[in-house]
Amino acid sequence: MALRTRVWSAGKLVLLGGGLVATYLIFAAASMRIALRSREVQVPDFTNRTANEANAMAADLGLAMRVDDTRRPDPKIAAGRVLAQEPAAGSVARRPRSVKIWLSAGQRAATVPLLVGETERTAQLRVAQDGLTLSDVSEIRSHTFAPDIIVAQSPPAKTAAATVALLVNRGERGATYVMPDLIGVNGDRAAEVLRARGFRVAVVGSNPYPGVAAGIVIRQSPQAGFQIAPGEPISLEVSR
Repeated sequence: MALRTRVWSAGKLVLLGGGLVATYLIFAAASMRIALRSREVQVPDFTNRTANEANAMAADLGLAMRVDDTRRPDPKIAAGRVLAQEPAAGSVARRPRSVKIWLSAGQRAATVPLLVGETERTAQLRVAQDGLTLSDVSEIRSHTFAPDIIVAQSPPAKTAAATVALLVNRGERGATYVMPDLIGVNGDRAAEVLRARGFRVAVVGSNPYPGVAAGIVIRQSPQAGFQIAPGEPISLEVSR
């Protein structure tokens, strides 16, 4: 009986000790998790901030700041402001992790080449090769210059700039005519008049049309009212 009592007492002690150990481990894990969570912060967006502003924001959150020595050109972010960062904005970091930032070198200026007299395609290639941005292409129509030729540029050649605008000649617009309504007109007579003005006319016969004499235009292409230039084809369908 005494032995059973001693074994039971020892068992209770083991259970009690195991419970205490388990409780300790649970509370230790919970405490560690809380401690780790309390050290986690959300990385802010430093883009377009100065280095001093970004450093102050990081210090307020307990983060360190490292500035990369290499600056990258960018047409939108001014020189000396944050262009990129690692880790990215919105990600979670633990104190005192450092955040690396890259500063912008600003918009790179290049020497504008002479583009006047070049074709539009050649000018666009030269602009791209020199690292410039083509900001605008305007057009004129003139017989003074050859078609598709650059007649002006801004800024002028040998100027330091990041963008350039071009003025290109599209050539003088040719004469156009409004297609007349030829339905009901004699096809041969209409074709003769149109051919005299440089149009290519094809007269096509069709089946007899009730109430219409032979040779009268019953269909035409293009339709009446369309803009048409000399040399363009015209098709006339006449009755038989």
